[in-house]
Amino acid sequence: MSSELIKKYNVAAPRYTSYPTVPYWDTESWTQEKWLDSVRISYTESASEGISLYIHLPFCESLCTYCGCNTRITKNHGVEEPYIRAVLKEWDMYCNVLGSRPRLKEIHLGGGTPTFFTPENLQKLLTGIFDRSVIAPDAGFSFEAHPANTSDDHLRSLYKLGFRRLSLGIQDFDPKVQEIINRKQSIEQVAHITSYARELGYDSINYDLIYGLPLQKLPGVEKTINEVIKLMPDRIAFYSYAHVPWIKPGQRKFTEADLPGEEDKRALYEKGCEMLLAAGYENIGMDHFSLRSDSLFKASLNGTLHRNFMGYTPEYTKLSIGIGVSSISDSWYAFSQNIKKLEVYLAKISNGEFPLLKGHILTDSDLEWRREISNIMCKGFTDLTRTDSRLVKRLLPLQKDKLVEFDYHKLNVTPLGKSFLRNICMAFDERLWNSPVNDQIFSKAI
Repeated sequence: MSSELIKKYNVAAPRYTSYPTVPYWDTESWTQEKWLDSVRISYTESASEGISLYIHLPFCESLCTYCGCNTRITKNHGVEEPYIRAVLKEWDMYCNVLGSRPRLKEIHLGGGTPTFFTPENLQKLLTGIFDRSVIAPDAGFSFEAHPANTSDDHLRSLYKLGFRRLSLGIQDFDPKVQEIINRKQSIEQVAHITSYARELGYDSINYDLIYGLPLQKLPGVEKTINEVIKLMPDRIAFYSYAHVPWIKPGQRKFTEADLPGEEDKRALYEKGCEMLLAAGYENIGMDHFSLRSDSLFKASLNGTLHRNFMGYTPEYTKLSIGIGVSSISDSWYAFSQNIKKLEVYLAKISNGEFPLLKGHILTDSDLEWRREISNIMCKGFTDLTRTDSRLVKRLLPLQKDKLVEFDYHKLNVTPLGKSFLRNICMAFDERLWNSPVNDQIFSKAI
C-alpha cells in the first residue's frame, strides 16, 4: 500500500453507518408519526425475514478517556434494574406499534459496558425481550464486553440465552497507553475470556484495536498485534482514534502533543494491516478483518454482508430497532435517534412516550445514493444508477489511483480500494458535495 495514497486520502470522511450521515439529517421534516409509519411499512415488508434489535446499555464504572460513546459513569449498580424496566417498556411500545410478536434475527448489546450489568440482570432484560418476540432459527446474538469485568458467569449466562458472538474492547496492550486512556486489561484476562468462551461454544470472537491513541508507538502496536495473533480472534476491528475533545471532554486528559503525528499514525496503520494480512486475516472493508472461517468473511463472499449502526453483520434485516438511551433505529426509509440524556430518557418512558430526539425521512434521491453506498461498503461493487458528469468527475481520480474500476453501468472496488472505502463512498455522498461541513464533524479516513 502506497504511503503517498494514504497521505492523499487521509481526509475527514464519514464512516457511513447511515446515509445520509447524521449531520445531514433533515430534522425539521421528520416527526414521530412519520417515523412510526415507516416502521410499520418496513415491518410489513420484512416481518418474515426478521428484524434486528440493538440495546444500548450506557453504564461504565470508569471513563475510558478515548471513548466517543454515550456513557454514564457510576459505581452504583442500583441503576441497573430501573434502566432495565425502562428498556423493556420501550420494547413493549414498539411491539404494540408492530402489532405482533416480532421475529428477532439479530440482537446486539452495546454500550457503555454491557457487562457492567450482573448476569442475573442481563437475563432479566433478555427474557423480557424474548417474552414479546419470536426467535428466528438462524438468529445471531452478540454483545460487547470489557475484559476487566467480564466474568465466567457472564459468558455462561449469555451463552444459555443464545449468544454466540462476543466483542472485546482491547484497543492496546501497552501499559503506558492503557494508563493514559484509562482502559486497563491484561493479556491474561483477554486470553482467559477468549479460551473459556470458545470452550463454552461461542463461535465468533471479535477484538477491537485502535491506532492513533496517545503515547502509541510502532513497537507497542507491533507487540499488541503479535499478542492478538497468538489468540487468533475470529474478527478484528482495527480503526482510527478520533480526537474530538470539543465533543468528548474526557479526551482533554491528553493533548494533540501526546498523539502520533500524521506520518507516525500512517505507519501504525500500515504495519497493523500488514501484520493482520500476513497472519491470515482478510480485509473485508472499512477497517474490519476476518478469518476465512468466520461468518463475516463468508458473507462478504456470497454477497449477504450487511452494515447497520451495529457495524458489519452477516444478517440482513431491513428494519433495525434501537432501544435505550441514545440508540439509533433504521427502517431503511427513515432513521430516528433516542434522547441522549439518561434522566430525560427515563422520564419520557415513565410517561409512556417514545423517547425520540431526532431523525430523518429519506427522499427518493437519498434511497438511490444509499443503495449504492451500501453496495460499495458491503459488496465491493454497485450497479450505477447515476452516471452524470459530476459523479464521473469524482470517480476519475479514484480510477486513476486504481481504487476503483468503472464504466457507465457498474463500479468495482479493487483489492487496493478496500482500504479506502470511506473515500470511495464520499464520491456518492450527494449531500456532502452539495453542502460541505466543517472538517471537525468527521474523523480522518486513516
